[in-house]
Amino acid sequence: MNVELLAPAGSMEALKTALYFGADAVYCGGPLLQLRAGSAGFSFEELQEAAVYAHQRGKKLYVTVNCFAENGEIGQVGGYARRLKEIGADAVIVSDLGVIAELREQCPELPVHVSTQANCLNYKTVNVYHGMGASRVVLGREMSLAAIEELRGKIPPEMEIEVFVHGAMCMAYSGRCLLSSFLANRSGNRGECAQPCRWSYFLIEGKRQNMAFPVVEEGGSTAVFSSADLNCISFLDRLEHAGVRSFKIEGRMKSPYYVATVVNAYRHRMDGTATPEQCEAELDCASHRPYSTGFYFGEMKQDPYNDGLYHRTCDFIGVVLGEAGDGRYVVEQRNRFAVGDTLEILSPSSMGLSFPVERITGEDGEDRDAAHLVQEKVTVPCPHRLFPGDILRRRL
Repeated sequence: MNVELLAPAGSMEALKTALYFGADAVYCGGPLLQLRAGSAGFSFEELQEAAVYAHQRGKKLYVTVNCFAENGEIGQVGGYARRLKEIGADAVIVSDLGVIAELREQCPELPVHVSTQANCLNYKTVNVYHGMGASRVVLGREMSLAAIEELRGKIPPEMEIEVFVHGAMCMAYSGRCLLSSFLANRSGNRGECAQPCRWSYFLIEGKRQNMAFPVVEEGGSTAVFSSADLNCISFLDRLEHAGVRSFKIEGRMKSPYYVATVVNAYRHRMDGTATPEQCEAELDCASHRPYSTGFYFGEMKQDPYNDGLYHRTCDFIGVVLGEAGDGRYVVEQRNRFAVGDTLEILSPSSMGLSFPVERITGEDGEDRDAAHLVQEKVTVPCPHRLFPGDILRRRL
């Protein structure tokens, strides 16, 4: 496929993992105006390191500048943009109309991608952004395949279209939600969302406030606001045919294991090196809510019923650091494993390989029955070739 695979990076480890497993580009937040302000923002020094790391591998780095700005922040935009350009950012992802205008005035050489937070759902809006100098638009998640194809035919050919293909979906209109502000005094549009849509709720009658009744849906669920997760791996070819040029994976707050699993599945599917069934099974290995095809085929529906719970078929066991000789490999442990376990290999170079753990050797050179200390380095023999960055997991 001649489409970019764009992955999230909430940390340097996640960034390196995404690129190792086949992402063409990564997006991350910086120290200003990004929607994951709490824990997923990079410093200027980290952004520069990330840009160098990506460019050395022929990959791209996009920086999110997607908060809705306040008056006092507009004056910071120009200097921030120039610093990002100097650092090596390939583009910025922006939602605020005023910020876009300021960016184009103050640093016109820095490419602008319009964020999904801008709620762009029609060709007229895309053409307005193109007239302002934007080179790409991340369409609102409420658009259908048919609507995207129609839009593609009514915008300039050089204007790129990016869409989300995987991950969590906000229960509000492209993320414009006030629940968190109202219930937790933390604005989702300022990078502080407390995710109240995933809380459990109870019904209380005004005159009987000592009585709380759980709000139960089908299947015993209480997650009445919680949306399903998006999964488009079965129709990527249709998205490409509709004119999409970048497939975006959600998840800057996700673990490196999640990023590795999802990027690996999409890379194999896009390259035709695995069957659709294999890739679907891969996506079940990482923690997720019930999957849905979103709005691409009309009104959003999901099967099975959205129980609001997270599901996965595997545990993250460890990261391969390198060879130790004689078919043995150094592994940084992330979850307990023991002699006798069967571990699967998550690698961009293979799919479906596994092996039994026959021996575990600690850093002291002594054999042991199990690896139980988080991030301890142990050595295990493996009959398959492993590479630094490969991940080991275990079926539940």
